[in-house]
Amino acid sequence: MALAELWVGVQELLWPTRCVVCELPGELLCERCRGELPWIDQSLACPVCGAPFGALTCTECKSDWPTRSCVCALPFAGAGAQMATALKDGHELRLAPILAAAIATALDEASAWPARDGIPRFDIAATDALCYVPATREAYLRRGFDHMELVTRELSWLLALPVADVLVREEGADQRTLSRLERARNLEGTVGLIGSVEGLNLLLVDDVITTGASVCACAKALLGGGAQSVSACALARVW
Repeated sequence: MALAELWVGVQELLWPTRCVVCELPGELLCERCRGELPWIDQSLACPVCGAPFGALTCTECKSDWPTRSCVCALPFAGAGAQMATALKDGHELRLAPILAAAIATALDEASAWPARDGIPRFDIAATDALCYVPATREAYLRRGFDHMELVTRELSWLLALPVADVLVREEGADQRTLSRLERARNLEGTVGLIGSVEGLNLLLVDDVITTGASVCACAKALLGGGAQSVSACALARVW
């Protein structure tokens, strides 16, 4: 234990922790940047896809999304983009609880606003378990971890809800290089279940929602496996 603590101290001396947004030494997300996070106003957000300012008319989704609701914390720009990228591509695993806390904050606000069915967009008492959009095997081997599993485990602790680790993804092209239509086609038939979700009300967690192809594919797999409902949440939303 003493050696481990010493090594942590040495690492901090050689490579001091810096804010992922402004690079100020000290914390992964400094007090100033925490205070300036551009939270999505859930009263103005689309209840279907979580896009900012889509409450009345949304240009980012269709009404046939399979999720019951979708809640996103931040726009995918500035701090939201830097936080998501630093965890996934920068391997800054210590960000997982910070991303989970941001998602939990957005869910708490969203609980005051209705989804398209008139029920709150998030109700912890009506949620049976969390699940997450999984990495492909290739992405897992490349990174050495599944970033959404890390975030979902932290969110599970914050919300006191269990994790249903039931989704698997086959190989496909990197979604970031594809158009909206190509993203949907790329995921066709690649998402499957390895466990029972019969009758469960689930909250599906992702880091960034762009076109919604990944979230929708996972939600369809869960509903096809017998889930009663699937709501979605993410750290950031492309707008």
